[in-house]
Amino acid sequence: MPPLSRWISRLALAGVLLGFCVVVLGAYVRLSAAGLGCPDWPGCYGHFTPAGAEQSGTAQAAYPNRPLEVGKAWREMIHRYAASTLGLIIVVIAALAIVTRQSRIVAPGYALALFGIVVFQGVLGMLTVTLLLKPLIVTLHLLFGLTTVGLMWWLFLSLPAQSVPALARSHGTQNGRAVAIVALCLLGVQIALGGWTSSNYAAVACPDFPQCQGAWWPAHTDFRNGFVIWRGLTINFEGGVLENPARVAIHLTHRIGALVASLALVSAAVFTLLRASQPRTRVAAIAVLAALALQLAIGIGMVERGFPLWLATAHNAGAALLLLATLALAWTWSRSAQSPPF
Repeated sequence: MPPLSRWISRLALAGVLLGFCVVVLGAYVRLSAAGLGCPDWPGCYGHFTPAGAEQSGTAQAAYPNRPLEVGKAWREMIHRYAASTLGLIIVVIAALAIVTRQSRIVAPGYALALFGIVVFQGVLGMLTVTLLLKPLIVTLHLLFGLTTVGLMWWLFLSLPAQSVPALARSHGTQNGRAVAIVALCLLGVQIALGGWTSSNYAAVACPDFPQCQGAWWPAHTDFRNGFVIWRGLTINFEGGVLENPARVAIHLTHRIGALVASLALVSAAVFTLLRASQPRTRVAAIAVLAALALQLAIGIGMVERGFPLWLATAHNAGAALLLLATLALAWTWSRSAQSPPF
């Protein structure tokens, strides 16, 4: 691999690792009720750090209804610092892609799209705070955060592709690509349902497993109110505002989604193990099965143990790992002879 390509590969890998940390940090901030630890953006009570806000005699006066809690403020700001660093890495990759556009190490369009997404992600981060944790904004913030990580991962996989033997185009490779993409799409829907469940504080609505409130289908569910996308600008969603039947409906939908996505992921992995000849493709399938097993174990354990913070945060990390494994599976199937590398 040429030296510049190697550096871009390292930047992409650093972006994947940092992006993973940003997603997990974001989950920890939200789940520990620190999402409004700094009620303004991009600073904290008008300062670059919570320490500056604490030492200032005027910071609190601007937000009399939001007392400064230094611990929560630091959690929020550390998340912002990490996200800003990730944005800087993406800016460097985009700049290198433009400078080296003749050699096509990275397609400039891909790099600019990645840059646009991270800018939009920053806007969503601002709106998450300024619009008081609206579930739609929080869910989109999670989805685009994982999209950023996924695109960085795809870029990292694609950069050394010149040295990876391409798969000959065949009916089997087309089917493998199709089942992997279907599984990836269903996983995306399930992640969105997870974000909606978390942002509406509906995880605790079903405190038992495999049943929900002692029944396979709870008597009191309110799907209509559970999936209202927007409820106005002035409502503060910290802690949730929905009645329990609506939260039960959200949680139940998330569980059904988990079943559907799991079946799709298992089917894609088993198909790969039965039909793929490339070792890398089979390894990706095993990684999908391992990540799925881990995520299901975390989800069940989270319910059984009463939703401890560390397991709830790990559930988000598990979703990110499962996404990366599924993307790797889709990428290995997509390496057909007529699919050019970046």
